[in-house]
Amino acid sequence: MKKSLAGDFLVYDKSSNSYRADPEQLVRDDVEKHYWRNVARSVAKDWRLYVMLVPMILVFLFWRYFPMYELLRCFKVNDEVKPVADQFFMGFSNFKRLLAGQESMSTEFWRALRNTFLLSFYGLLFGFPMPVILALFFNEIKSNILRSVYQVLTYLPKFISTVVMTSLVTMLVKQGSLTSSMGILSQGLMHLGLVSEEVANAGLLNNPAFFRSIYTISGIWETAGYDSIVFFAAIIAISPTSYEAAQIDGAGKMAQMRYVVIPSILSTLVIMLITRIGSLLQIGYEKVLLLYNTNIYVTADVVSTFAQRYGMGQAGQAGIAAAAEMMSNVVGMLLVIGANTIARKASDVSLY
Repeated sequence: MKKSLAGDFLVYDKSSNSYRADPEQLVRDDVEKHYWRNVARSVAKDWRLYVMLVPMILVFLFWRYFPMYELLRCFKVNDEVKPVADQFFMGFSNFKRLLAGQESMSTEFWRALRNTFLLSFYGLLFGFPMPVILALFFNEIKSNILRSVYQVLTYLPKFISTVVMTSLVTMLVKQGSLTSSMGILSQGLMHLGLVSEEVANAGLLNNPAFFRSIYTISGIWETAGYDSIVFFAAIIAISPTSYEAAQIDGAGKMAQMRYVVIPSILSTLVIMLITRIGSLLQIGYEKVLLLYNTNIYVTADVVSTFAQRYGMGQAGQAGIAAAAEMMSNVVGMLLVIGANTIARKASDVSLY
């Protein structure tokens, strides 16, 4: 027993017929002993990088972690006067009212949940491939100047504020106070016979059948260029020898994309897809709130606008709003876990 323990940390020296300390073990012991001193030296050496992390840490603290305290409202009797910690515990009553209540609130919540899923699903189905296609397109442009111009043009919509972007969309499709005549897009659809003159005059944003299409297309226009940065970075990291080997085998451009580019960026595609699936039920209320109206609640109302309407527009319903958002976040977490598990088993590539 003693020899096995000594053998774990000591090395037998034949010349002296005795055991001595293993040099590698001594190094490991020294590193472990002075671990925190080495960490302090590393921080002191690269202190500028850690200072740059401070704003992001504060953002996460104030906008991600501290608001979690308000989730207690899901389980408390709402009282605008008392702080959350002093309110009475009421269990899962708010969740029961949302899921199986006999009131109109439950109907509105299920409608908002369905709309949230559909809008996110359409954005994933049609929006996720677009950045990949753009990245492949940028990779085929040989002129660096021309590629830079195209990239800047596709990135710009991401830096336009939501208010300006929704105003542009409104001007294109809706006749109202912002425009003195019918929107250009409405006119084009009417001349092509895709919509009637009555619908075009009323405004496409006043018709529930068009909201999901408008929201999805405007979302692709806004984010496709910016999201292509990750995929383009993965593509330019591919070794040129891979292309040369494919050309020797007689592969054309399409074959190179299929057998060289796509397999090389597959891990990036899987990681980005998992993160998108995780946000499948996370639609911000800002864009929807600026585009929708009471005429199109049936297809435009989502969980975030439902929570905003009940949490801020109706007194005493903050618990209902918190419960709705919490359910959406829990479902999103389960989607991430499920997608990550499937990806790990199917392709050995996963987020964690």
